[in-house]
Amino acid sequence: MRNFGYTSHPSRVIFGTGTVSQVREEVERLGCSRVLLLSSPAVAKTAARVRDALGDLTVAEFDGAAMHTPVEVTERALGVLREHSADCLVAVGGGSTTGLAKALALRTDLPQLILPTTYAGSEVTPVLGETQGGRKTTQSSAAILPETVLYDVEFTRELPVDISVTSAVNALAHAVEALYSPQANPVIDALALDAVARIARALPALVAEPSDTEARADLLHAAWLAGTCLATVGMGLHHKLCHTLGGTYGLPHAETHTVILPHAMAYNAPAAPDVMRRIAEALGVADAPSGVFDLIASLAGPTSLAGLGMTEADLPQAALLAAATPYPNPRELTSQGIEGLLRDAWQGRRPAVPPVQAPSAPGAATDLERLTDQVVASFADAPDPRVGQLLGDLVRHLHHFVTSNDVTEPEWQYAIDFLTRTGQICTSTRQEFVLLSDTLGVSSVVDLLTNSRTPETTPSAVLGPFYTEGPPETTQGDDISRGVPGTPLWADIRITDTDGRPLPEAVVDVWQANKDGFYDVQLPECEGPVLRGRLRTDEQGRLRFWTILPAEYPIPDDGPVGQMLEAVGRHPWRAPHLHFMISAPGHQRLVTQLFVKGGRYMDSDTVFGVKEGLVVDFAPRVGPPPGGRAIDGEWRSLQFTFRIAPLAAEPTR
Repeated sequence: MRNFGYTSHPSRVIFGTGTVSQVREEVERLGCSRVLLLSSPAVAKTAARVRDALGDLTVAEFDGAAMHTPVEVTERALGVLREHSADCLVAVGGGSTTGLAKALALRTDLPQLILPTTYAGSEVTPVLGETQGGRKTTQSSAAILPETVLYDVEFTRELPVDISVTSAVNALAHAVEALYSPQANPVIDALALDAVARIARALPALVAEPSDTEARADLLHAAWLAGTCLATVGMGLHHKLCHTLGGTYGLPHAETHTVILPHAMAYNAPAAPDVMRRIAEALGVADAPSGVFDLIASLAGPTSLAGLGMTEADLPQAALLAAATPYPNPRELTSQGIEGLLRDAWQGRRPAVPPVQAPSAPGAATDLERLTDQVVASFADAPDPRVGQLLGDLVRHLHHFVTSNDVTEPEWQYAIDFLTRTGQICTSTRQEFVLLSDTLGVSSVVDLLTNSRTPETTPSAVLGPFYTEGPPETTQGDDISRGVPGTPLWADIRITDTDGRPLPEAVVDVWQANKDGFYDVQLPECEGPVLRGRLRTDEQGRLRFWTILPAEYPIPDDGPVGQMLEAVGRHPWRAPHLHFMISAPGHQRLVTQLFVKGGRYMDSDTVFGVKEGLVVDFAPRVGPPPGGRAIDGEWRSLQFTFRIAPLAAEPTR
């Protein structure tokens, strides 16, 4: 018997050709009479057709929908909505316009009617992703789900063939990964396989005749089914890998999905043979991964990452990034395995499925898999799908770790005791769990994934455990060391955008350890904050202050983390550095560090925080320092320009 959970997301769907003529009737069916029409410039012609069909029900329009649903755009649209007392939202376009409608509905509880023009699929999901302050957050709620979706095949007739191919393969990826998702169930299986079959037969017909209405209807139908799958279950390796490639290397969204899908399927095939068999049957081929590759190639779709502009030198880093993030995936992820996948995709090589490996002990693997599946299934009804996904994937990785290492009861008990002691030693001024995350490299991985920077932007670095909120306000030219002994350091810092324009009124927090390697929060005898301050840039984007030369220091090693490092022969030392947290209106916050060039432990920093772009000269000086300060002997000078990124102005779609 198969255990599963299923949650439906009810909404009304109208599907056909010329269904735009029903939009007024559907608005009135919702009991509404004052429509705010949402769109973007890219779909202006289609929006005009909807406006004509609505007639006098349209009381206002907003055509500024933007990708990733920036909160500031939502606030502008909300102002238009309230000014005109709208009682219904009608959205025309792809995922950007749908996202704006969802964001407004979440704030107002107004009903939504969506008219999709792409194969995005988000119109049938209760999920909303919003961007604020350079960070994107996702939430799921029944209040987000649109009440009515009106699919008009005519709205996709002008979609270019090449975009139609890649968009449809993107939808195909939703269906494929739904079939091996931990939350898979018989209902989603049926929808996914139907979507696969429709895409397989419709794409060749569409390429042969772009005006083929039946082919476009099949593709839009498949996109609806695949979107429903996306709304119900978690996605795996394919989607997470494409997210990494797009976010870190700027590869185009749908094209990247198209290149990666057959290779992600080949990677997972040994762990999901029954799923691949069913996909192959739906495609009408003998082997699913190579069948998808052949379909794409026959339609002149993209088949190599090299063709999308990715360099071969980036493949190892991309593999490390992908392997570092947990996914709800049927096959265990390794950087070596994913790098092999990416090399095949980079070269455009037709995938071959590796043989299935039988379990070493008959019956044992089945029992273990059944146990893992039962635990993962217990999270299926989590009110927040993201929580369920994270816990389920955590369980799969923990179970794999235990089984692959044959962990004994004494070893596991030691691990429990280690975590207990880690928690017990934590205080308001000591975060042993942060130290554990830092020394395992997890903090740096999260930093790298969250704060991927362009080459024009100063690299980020980990926050560390010794930042405190509300550092003392410090004026230009003051000394944040407040008399703490050490080699004097004069810092002359500029803050600019990525084009080199100065940013006035940027808020900059600075903090560091003393010459003995201790932060003020580690010194009970220290009266008030020292070696930390908050400064603001002048009209030229500059700030200047005195402090002392930072020295290398050991992280606290008298607790569980120190015992771990000693057990594996690692030192606890950090390379000498200054911490900076920089915030400026309209720009992404930057948390980073500057490391003293020539300092110790640059190649073995215990939290893996050193980056080449952050290693700078703290130049020795003698003679009169700036500001007429009296100094006998050597002092140091630091000059550096931080370049921070503007908040993303996302293109519409």
